[in-house]
Parts: sequence; structure tokens; C-alpha cells
Amino acid sequence: MERTQVRDQWIHKFLIHLATDRGASVYTQRNYTQALTEFLRWQIQGLKPEIQSQKSAPAVEWEKLSRDDFRAFVRYLGGNNLSRAAVQLRFSALRTFYKYLIRQGVVESLPIKNLSLPKPEKRLPRFLTKLQMKDLLAAPAKLLRTQAQKKGLGRPISAEVCARDVAVLETIYSCGLRISELCGLRVEDIDFNEQIVRVRGKGQKERLVPVGAPALEAIQKYWSVLLEPPVGVQPVFRADTHKAAPLSPLQLSRRLKNYLIIAGLDPSLTPHKLRHSYATHLLDAGADLRSVQELLGHAHLITTQVYTHVTTERLKKAYDAAHPRA
Repeated sequence: MERTQVRDQWIHKFLIHLATDRGASVYTQRNYTQALTEFLRWQIQGLKPEIQSQKSAPAVEWEKLSRDDFRAFVRYLGGNNLSRAAVQLRFSALRTFYKYLIRQGVVESLPIKNLSLPKPEKRLPRFLTKLQMKDLLAAPAKLLRTQAQKKGLGRPISAEVCARDVAVLETIYSCGLRISELCGLRVEDIDFNEQIVRVRGKGQKERLVPVGAPALEAIQKYWSVLLEPPVGVQPVFRADTHKAAPLSPLQLSRRLKNYLIIAGLDPSLTPHKLRHSYATHLLDAGADLRSVQELLGHAHLITTQVYTHVTTERLKKAYDAAHPRA
């Protein structure tokens, strides 16, 4: 089985379509590749041993797969103790792939339509309070000061990197950006006069998002300490102070972990939790759900509604604690 090369021409074509035509994020491409490859391997395992031993696995006859095949795949995934969300992710990839096959005339219908899947667990998004967010925004400067005092807190940091990281944190929180959106920001995307940022979201969809004065000031301060400030289509945030390459999501995640520790917060929190904080704080302050949906770039309102559960739960707790007849 180890000698078998797991390949399929339609999966290959679909993944190219996903990257080029649909402009899917690297995370979506990675997740869909893993999900479809896993399904392909599972299909091959069900073949006769003499077919499995071939150097190149035979093509899957996608048009012949039925709902029963996918029900069996659900049972297989359940036997591997995958979470409900993980199962949903795999079938999201399969559903999108089959829609592509329909458009290509390979299959006529969607065999997984209305297939019963385990419902995902209801988990409220984690977020930082306003005070915790303030502590996190101050963490890079705190690290720089402590380093100057030779107390050795955290990793060494230069004034340029400190200025960049302050600007990064301020911008994520000010605009509620996804990590890929922030790393993809160009200089020309920022309108300092109108305080607006043009954001390229999922599927290359663009939206305009307001950006606060503290974030704009932090960006300008960061650029002022660089030998050659970026211009035009160059990235707003550089991976290195001497090169024009953009800051990478992995690099940002690692630096955030360090700042969370410095701020006395949970280092397992991801950059996406700053986006959760942005949305929650807007709703707490009275913003309407539709506006928050547009600001976040959500295609469907139901995606944004999860944040209302957070604010509702907090209101319930405040009511229970304060009302004499609660």
C-alpha cells in the first residue's frame, strides 16, 4: 500500500481551480487537499488487494459513487474519533468538489445532498476583554523597555520590530481582519485621509473597513523608523526590516504568542481571537448585527450571529447577579 501513489486527475484540476479561479486562501487549499486526499485513500483501501498493490492507484469513478458510499465514509470518520467540526470540514470539501464536477459535466447530481451529518458542537468564540486587549497592545513596548533594562523578559526585540508589532496588533483590533487579510495589506490599500482600508477577503472579495486613528498613527510610526518606507503595492507590514517580503501568518502567530505571555494572557489564543474581540466589543457598544457582518466580511448573517450569543450570555450573568428577582 505504501507504494501506491494517491492521485486523481479531477482532484488535481479542482485544486488548481480553487487556487487560481476562486482565489481560495492557503488554509482552505490545505484543508481541502487533506480532506480529498483522505477520502481518496479511504476509497483505495476498499479495493481488492491486487489493485491496491499497483504503483499508481486507479481513478475514482466519481459518477458511480452513491449516498451509501458517503454514509460509509461518515461511519469511518466517526470510528476515528474525529470531532463533529472535523467531519463537517471534510464534507464541506467534498460538497464543493462535487459542485465543480457538476459544472464540468462529470456527474449529474450531488450524492451527499441532504446527507445526515453530526451537528457541530456549539462553542462560543473566545475573546479578550477591553482591559486585556489594552494590556496586549502595550506588550511590544513593554518588552522593549524591559529588554533595555536588561531584565531579559521574552525574546530580544528591536525598535523597528516593536513599532511594526504595535502597528500589527492595533490594525487587527481596529479593523477586525483575518490574519491572511492583514498579511496581504498593501500600502495603496490604506486611505489615511478617509481612515478607510481596502481589504481582500475570502475568494478575493474586497470590502472597505474603517480604521481607527491609533492604528493609523502606529503604522506611520512604524514606517518612519524604516530606512526605506514601503510604497504602492508593497506590503504594509514586512517580515524583515531590511526586506520587502510581507509578514507571514506563521511569523505573526509566533510573535502574538510571546506578547500574550508578556501580557499575562493565555498563549494558546490565536490571532483570530483578536477578530472575535473586535466583533464582540462592537456589539457590546451597540453596533447592529448587519453592520458587523459587513465589517467582518461574512457572506452569511448566521456566521456573525454567534457573537450575539456571547453578548447575550454576559447580559444574563449581569442580570442574575444584579436583579433581586432573577
